[in-house]
Amino acid sequence: MILPEVRDPRLVTIRRGGTLRDEDHQLLALWAADCADHVLELFEAERPEDPRPREAIAAARAWAGGELPMMRARAAGGHAMGAARPLRGAPRFAAYAAGQSACVGHVAEHDLGAAAYALKAVRGARGDDAALRAERDWQHSQVPAPIRELVLEDQLRRDAICWSVFTA
Repeated sequence: MILPEVRDPRLVTIRRGGTLRDEDHQLLALWAADCADHVLELFEAERPEDPRPREAIAAARAWAGGELPMMRARAAGGHAMGAARPLRGAPRFAAYAAGQSACVGHVAEHDLGAAAYALKAVRGARGDDAALRAERDWQHSQVPAPIRELVLEDQLRRDAICWSVFTA
């Protein structure tokens, strides 16, 4: 469970009564795609013939660029999560990260799902918190400046429901 019971209005679009601007929503999707892409090899090493997680990351980027409707990006996310289900460990978490990234257009808070699953993938592959912290530092270095404060505050707020990977 990566979504909070109480939604932060800063992560709800203006159209739906929140304060999230479209351009920031798109940046969240691009950052989530980067987080997922960074660990995608952990899935592809296990299932090189399965394109669904890679397609989900591409869908997240295409949605952010205005090239793909949200519902098609979200569907690609679901397909990536379907690729994850029969797996265990790092490959599973990497595919879930990809799926979460494609769902950011639907619900912005899936951005942390992508980041958290990517961190779980690294921990699963490398087996230690030092690797997780290095990946988290990399993720932080990729957060675009306009959304940096929002992402870092949200990571602290939702850390407990995201397996405490943001403060490990």
